[in-house]
Amino acid sequence: MYKVKVFDESHEADLETKVNTFLQTLKDKDIIDIKFQVSTSIFAEEQIYCFSALIIYID
Repeated sequence: MYKVKVFDESHEADLETKVNTFLQTLKDKDIIDIKFQVSTSIFAEEQIYCFSALIIYID
């Protein structure tokens, strides 16, 4: 059965850590694809980043 896992973090390093930790749990599973996206927005005078990843795998 295909499954997906979505991660969303405001810092790139946090996303990297969470994705790497999750990939450790998939040792015996097939990874189909990993999608990565960055979005930005402005709030007042602050620039806000959103780093996200989507992992598609077979469970």
